Amino acid sequence: MRSLISFSLRAPIAVFVAGLAAAVHIGKIPPAIAVLGDALGVSLVEAGFLLSAVQLAGMLLGVLVGALADGFGLRRTMLCGLFVLCFASLAGVWARQPSDLLALRALEGLGFLCVVLPAPSLMRQLVPAARLPAFMGLWGAYMPAGVALALLTGPVVMAWWNWEAWWGLLGVVAGCAGLWLAWAVGPDARRAAVARPHTAPPSPAVLVLVRRLRMTLASPGPWVVAVAFGMYSCQWLAVIGFLPSIYMQAGVSGVAAGALTALACAANVVGNLVAGGLMRAGWRTHHLLVIGFGGTALATVVAFSPLGGDGPILRFAAVVAFSAVGGMIPATLFALAVRVAPSEHTVSTTMGWVQQCSACGQFLGPPLVAWVAGLAGGWHFTWAVTGVASVVGIALSLWVRLKQPA
Repeated sequence: MRSLISFSLRAPIAVFVAGLAAAVHIGKIPPAIAVLGDALGVSLVEAGFLLSAVQLAGMLLGVLVGALADGFGLRRTMLCGLFVLCFASLAGVWARQPSDLLALRALEGLGFLCVVLPAPSLMRQLVPAARLPAFMGLWGAYMPAGVALALLTGPVVMAWWNWEAWWGLLGVVAGCAGLWLAWAVGPDARRAAVARPHTAPPSPAVLVLVRRLRMTLASPGPWVVAVAFGMYSCQWLAVIGFLPSIYMQAGVSGVAAGALTALACAANVVGNLVAGGLMRAGWRTHHLLVIGFGGTALATVVAFSPLGGDGPILRFAAVVAFSAVGGMIPATLFALAVRVAPSEHTVSTTMGWVQQCSACGQFLGPPLVAWVAGLAGGWHFTWAVTGVASVVGIALSLWVRLKQPA
């Protein structure tokens, strides 16, 4: 019955912009690490946890929030998430200890979760089936595009003013994205009435929640997609998150380091869009996953190991390649997650489980890479961490080839 819903480009673009506004909060820490170190005495390991603390809510509550979003309303859940992001970022202006920022980052994580979990399911309602792969590719780009935007604008804002102005600006951005979403996307009840004009009497909310959780976690598909996403996210955030610091340690200015890292993030956007186009052209998902995970493994060896030599241009090109070819992974997994969801009513629940495993990867990846860098006295063993994650991802693509051949 989704064909009865008129297609308007305005609505899915508003959903993407909401994801973009959430993702800039993920990317606001990397360009601020050096500034926060001077202003609040944040250490390298504390910076790693600031990078990943935003994933704490997703790591603990992802599947539960996803199941609640399926019942509470997709649009309504996203609006609540944007409000939480707005509040937490504005409150961060008055933080004076690293612990204050850590607590608010965890709250931002809850807001981020409420924004990004319902979005693929909402896209599915708003976009015709023939255009869905392309829009899943677009949605897969929300994270690198938001992080790139933060990396480009953050150093400029903090150079002109300070880190508090940067936090305040992003709070305003989240609020504006919420207003646009409220205007562009109709209420949940209206879409539900069009999609399901004849429904059975509603079951008790708790029983519905338990049923959605049980259906999702008893199916192998959501597990495979979720673990694969965790393998991707742990290496991408670890590499991109510390890239500005790596460049600044090498004598590159903060603005230039942010611009170079933003370029690497932009390459990830290209990878997402290319994957969406290839899926629409008929490419099989497991082929795209093997290319993505294999490419990230090879690129990080060139970028960080002694095999890359001393040429900074070659190493930077390898980082850009890592991000570009890695961008094929999230777009493919988002589209795959919609397909492996046990039912129409468990898409957000499935995305919640995917986000929960992704959050675990993002929470553990940056501190793990920082710990290995501390032991090794440099970043030259980063490829070992990312390589293990890529090998696991390639192994999981075998299940996709066997069970999801299309």
